[in-house]
Amino acid sequence: MHEGFTLWFTGLSGSGKTTLAMAIERELRVRGTWHVQRLDGDVIREDLTRDLGFSKEDRDENIRRVTFVAELLSKNGVATTCSFISPYREARATARERCYNFIEVYTECPLETLIERDPKGMYKKALAGEITGFTGIDDPYEEPETPEIVVHTGQETVEESANVILLYLEEKGFISESDLMPQEMVAASATTR
Repeated sequence: MHEGFTLWFTGLSGSGKTTLAMAIERELRVRGTWHVQRLDGDVIREDLTRDLGFSKEDRDENIRRVTFVAELLSKNGVATTCSFISPYREARATARERCYNFIEVYTECPLETLIERDPKGMYKKALAGEITGFTGIDDPYEEPETPEIVVHTGQETVEESANVILLYLEEKGFISESDLMPQEMVAASATTR
């Protein structure tokens, strides 16, 4: 049984939060961390917080609800990844206070790169004025002041950024090389989920 923790991915839209959370989730399963749960902003908005909009109050409430779930999971031995823009420091500070073994991961990426990537076409719409209140364009994003981990997703590959996170988890004793499972166990665990 591994000790629970919360990896809280924060950054602008398109900065790689979900992609990295998925990569870390896969690696944790390979390393034998059987209790892994990924909480993703888009998925949570469809189910747990569909009643909320994008005002500051609603964004804070969104993060409050996610924090509650992450707190329960992490305190019960689950490696929990949370990928949310979570633009306000105060809401992230509350998550830090409540979640067990909270680790803030800042997925830093220049706005120019994000506008170029724009996988969902949201930056284009925000810049054209078709949508308002878009974080990083006409709504603020308060960068973390002292995150445990910073990955530079505009310069690093997914593998490079994931390795930075995994190295931190190894150094802090959350995972180890000795956790690696034989390939047949990895295949079996994938079929039982």
